[in-house]
Amino acid sequence: MARALVRRALSLAAAAAASSPANPSFSTAFAPLRSPMDDRLLRLLRSEISYISERRPPYPPLKTFKSFGVEDRPGEQWVRLRATRGAYDEEVKVDATMFDGAAVPPPDAPLFRRVESLERGPRLHLSLIVEVSRADRVLGFICSAWPDELVVRHVLTLRGADGSSTSNGGRDFVKLEARERESVRKFLQEREVDDELAEFLHDYMANKEKMELLRWLKTVESFEFLAIHMTLDLFEHVGIENKYAPGLWGVMLRAALLHAM
Repeated sequence: MARALVRRALSLAAAAAASSPANPSFSTAFAPLRSPMDDRLLRLLRSEISYISERRPPYPPLKTFKSFGVEDRPGEQWVRLRATRGAYDEEVKVDATMFDGAAVPPPDAPLFRRVESLERGPRLHLSLIVEVSRADRVLGFICSAWPDELVVRHVLTLRGADGSSTSNGGRDFVKLEARERESVRKFLQEREVDDELAEFLHDYMANKEKMELLRWLKTVESFEFLAIHMTLDLFEHVGIENKYAPGLWGVMLRAALLHAM
């Protein structure tokens, strides 16, 4: 798609050049191509990249946590942890989102609570889907991970002992009996799905968010730099002198490059 847009830009530009009177000098046509705004944008991008890289650089992401292996891909908005427990012939899989919410004090909270919340900063939230797979069944748990605790919200049976799949919405954790809630917590803690995992994921996602921001800024910098020079090369090649054309074709080339990213 991107190549087709660029080819279309070149063909239309060539047609426009053929229909305009020839002029051996193109110096006035090229003046607006590299605008002060382009230069300012590149300077701002490079300044932000330098600040993140030098002042608060992300650290190399960890590959393991306790018995879990961490599976992460650049650009994804989630991460997967996987562990195998040979003694029980089971696999534990945890899918965690990046930050997807924050707890704020209610509007009617006392003033000191609201001030305390502002001083401490937002209490960020991650969503977790935990699957525990055995030969005879698959259990699922939907959880909330806060900076200092893991809270179970729903308990599901994804595959029963008879091998049949179930599509029900599961059971609300808070509606379980106290004995059942304690059994669920103990079951997850034995598989290292606990408060320590929540704390690890918050640190991991904060670092991942920084890495993704840095990667995105570098991509935008390369994209903007390439768009400027492709626009220059295009008009030097076809010799268009319309002073309004550079901005229009620059936008088209940026769109083509954006599709290629």
